[in-house]
Amino acid sequence: MTRIDRLNVKIFADGADRATMLDMYGRPYIKGLTTNPTLMRRAGISNYKAFAQEILTQIRDKPLSFEVFADEFAEMERQALQIASWGDNVYVKIPVTNTRGAPCFALVRRLVERGVKVNVTAIMTLPQVRDAVASLSPEVPGYVSVLAGRIADTGVDPVPFMAAAVQLLATHPRAELIWASPREVLNIFQADSIGCHIVTATPDLLGKLSLIDHDLGEYSLDTVKMFYRDALAAGYSL
Repeated sequence: MTRIDRLNVKIFADGADRATMLDMYGRPYIKGLTTNPTLMRRAGISNYKAFAQEILTQIRDKPLSFEVFADEFAEMERQALQIASWGDNVYVKIPVTNTRGAPCFALVRRLVERGVKVNVTAIMTLPQVRDAVASLSPEVPGYVSVLAGRIADTGVDPVPFMAAAVQLLATHPRAELIWASPREVLNIFQADSIGCHIVTATPDLLGKLSLIDHDLGEYSLDTVKMFYRDALAAGYSL
């Protein structure tokens, strides 16, 4: 974990399982947490408000992002104001557009004018980054979440994209760029190398942090042993 301790990029845990969230919260290298409706549904959460308010009784001193789930901007605004009232460490995730592709930026401006800390999410283009930054307030902390992992899923290298996004945030001192949905531990180091402020990581990815600086010869042998054990366990024969 020594290399993690030397990174400038902040690692946020991404998930919605209560026990895992609290475990991650207790780790000093985890600087914040995020979740979203998809992760909450997968975790079997049926009461959004009850889950959020209960977890916030335990997590009070690290930023925690919750997302609105409406599609009309007026209802998004109502939900955002309610979510923001749950704690000073709460950031409200607002999707960059609604399901019809209408941009969220006017809503974001209204929210930050009321002091709401907004996390503009689901961003995948540089014009979206530019407009998200322009909608934030220099007086109110905010996040710009780029789903770099999904960009990579399309065959596009996210590193130049994210480096350009860092520059777009350079004039906004209270806005931080999030490298969201990373696919591998390498992405954490890539985010750090370009000056990205935050990278999110799921429990599966965080579980691989113990492999950092692992001897590759030993890792190769461990893999061979795994293949052998699994073949024996399956009872394969020829």
